[in-house]
Amino acid sequence: MTCRNGGDKCPLLSMNGVTKRFPGVLALADVNLSLYQGEILGLIGENGAGKSTLMNILGGIYAPDTGEVLIEGQPVKLGSVQDALAYGVAIIHQELNLAGNLDVASNIFLGREPADKFSVVKRKKLYDEAAVFARMVGLTAPLNAVVEDLPSAQQQLVEIAKAISQSAKILVLDEPTSSLSDKETQKLFSVMRMLKEKGVSMIYISHRMREIEEMCDRALVLRDGRCVGELAGSEITRDTMVRMMVGRDISRFFPETGDSQAEEPVLSLRQVRCKACKGEFSFDVFRGEVLGVAGLVGAGRTELMRSVFGVEPVLSGEILIDGKKVAIHSPIDAIRHGIALVPEDRKELGLLLEMSIKENVPLPTLPVTPGFLMDDKRDIKLTQAQITALSIKTPSMDQAVECLSGGNQQKVVLAKWLALKPKVLILDEPTRGIDVGSKSEIYRLIRHLADDGIAIIMISSEMEEIVGLSDRVMVMHEGKALGVLNKSELCEERVMQLATGGGC
Repeated sequence: MTCRNGGDKCPLLSMNGVTKRFPGVLALADVNLSLYQGEILGLIGENGAGKSTLMNILGGIYAPDTGEVLIEGQPVKLGSVQDALAYGVAIIHQELNLAGNLDVASNIFLGREPADKFSVVKRKKLYDEAAVFARMVGLTAPLNAVVEDLPSAQQQLVEIAKAISQSAKILVLDEPTSSLSDKETQKLFSVMRMLKEKGVSMIYISHRMREIEEMCDRALVLRDGRCVGELAGSEITRDTMVRMMVGRDISRFFPETGDSQAEEPVLSLRQVRCKACKGEFSFDVFRGEVLGVAGLVGAGRTELMRSVFGVEPVLSGEILIDGKKVAIHSPIDAIRHGIALVPEDRKELGLLLEMSIKENVPLPTLPVTPGFLMDDKRDIKLTQAQITALSIKTPSMDQAVECLSGGNQQKVVLAKWLALKPKVLILDEPTRGIDVGSKSEIYRLIRHLADDGIAIIMISSEMEEIVGLSDRVMVMHEGKALGVLNKSELCEERVMQLATGGGC
């Protein structure tokens, strides 16, 4: 066993020579990982690099073909999730594993509730013991609150409290900030630092390089199922991580912004009010520009764009396309007027995951009249054209979408709407859960679409993305627009000032 710096401090966890094959795929090839007590280890790599497979082996979901796992220096057999928990390993997945209809206390001790000899839960003892772990992780929600009613950040802390209550020594956090605001993210980081001080070890998986820089003591880089390097301390920089992850330099992460010469707007809102927003909205989006929409979680960005797309009603005001007033009461109306929406949650709202690329791409172009016949030749031609245009990496158009990487899934969502040749393309968090290499591809695609004359509205919670890709940025705060910044005015500090309620 290898000890740190040749001394006597040995890893709490060692994964040695781990190899895992699936039919036609070498997912992991001789991967080594070590984790020390009270350490936060970043695990990074592009989608498909092997991160999930490696953690599923640690979590007892998969068995390795070769290799071994040692905890506290002893070889262990992890044949199930229960085995992993028994050895102190808890994994908090990106999609939280909570019973939404139960309260906080019941979730913390789910399946382990204190009960009498008649199996009746001792509610007072349950709440008393749950309170200990809730305080430990800074959970402020009432213990009797129904979990599904809590914000994402509080649900995240419920998961962590549950893990700690199971005496977790090793905590794996998979993209834990994907649905959190900056403030909520910093709260989570505070909890992580507290757990670290108590000796809990953590493996932190994230596509957000800044978070790896801020939180991790070391970073292990995977590429194509192989470990390609380890970084520590000052070596953990975004440029270095990106270069190791993708195997190449991304010399310019964001493409050059365009120079829209259009004088007439494609889309205009005039004193528009929607159900979930407090103010009136009046703004224009011009042909060939990227209008960023920034704001903290809960600012009303998604709700406003859902109203523009006809999902939610517009209460008052006017929407104009090419200077002409239009009535949009449903998504079908929006589509007819050349508006497309790529939703934030591509898996739930953007794709039919179990169906093929060929079945997903033509969906928005299908007739809505009953009794129509499918045109297979048209659908094949359309799908192949989009696969080529967007460089979707797939063995065939018959591949199920659920088998694609996150970046390629997002390209399929885009392909669906681009087949309609929209005038206005609304992108809600277009790179959520996508690795840095794929992000760079998506950014260039967005810029290319704008250069082709499409008016693009991009909602993003990543400040770097907003500033780096937008021609102009509208900033929202608590359901109101607080200002529109031109390119010359754009900087992260100015956007954040407005997003937190500062004046124009």
